[in-house]
Amino acid sequence: MANHKSAEKRIRSSEKEARVNKHWKTSIKTHEKRLRKSIESKNKEETTSLLKSFFSLVDKAKKKGVIHKNTANRKKAGFATKAHRIS
Repeated sequence: MANHKSAEKRIRSSEKEARVNKHWKTSIKTHEKRLRKSIESKNKEETTSLLKSFFSLVDKAKKKGVIHKNTANRKKAGFATKAHRIS
């Protein structure tokens, strides 16, 4: 239990940050699943639109510090390679 006012505030702000980060990570995972399913079905139009929105989402998460820049780049490169194999 926190003994100082500042420690109590840090606990509150840490919990808030954790909720926000969880939201971003969950939405990234959801987009990954949709993109993976689209790639497996070999639907080129759907894949390109999902890929564009996925890149945008990952870049925003990277910019906010939710995920590390190398993780973001690795995810983007992997899905770009898989999507390119469709065409």
